[in-house]
Amino acid sequence: MLAETICSAVSAAGLGIAAVTAYRKRFLAATRIAAYSLVPIGLVLTGVVEWVSNIAFKPSVWLGFGVLGVAWLFFMITRVVERRGVGTRKERRAAARAARSDAVAPAASAPSLGAGAPAVQPREKAKPAQRAAAPGDDFSDIEAILKKHGI
Repeated sequence: MLAETICSAVSAAGLGIAAVTAYRKRFLAATRIAAYSLVPIGLVLTGVVEWVSNIAFKPSVWLGFGVLGVAWLFFMITRVVERRGVGTRKERRAAARAARSDAVAPAASAPSLGAGAPAVQPREKAKPAQRAAAPGDDFSDIEAILKKHGI
């Protein structure tokens, strides 16, 4: 009952401020103030204020919010662990083996010369690019494509 009275007083005060603002020929601002001042009385008439006041003073509701918070925390922890890639020992070993092996054959990034060109060893051209690149550098294929186009 007290919440409804407070919301009605706030709405009445807001409408009074809107009337003063409209008297000063600021109709757009007055309309905006009137809209904001009608929200509390609208919440009272729809029953939202009573529903919120019933929820706010029950311990079981707060316990439910606590449980939801813990569930959300568990979801966030599992996402962080997934992103860091922490897994079982087998998974970490398999990932390390996959990182050590070359995903692309060394000559696969060499430019093709076409069918009518004389056969040139692609490894001879690819060796300087591979020497310049650090071990584990994945830019050798990009360098070969850029050299092919003369860039």
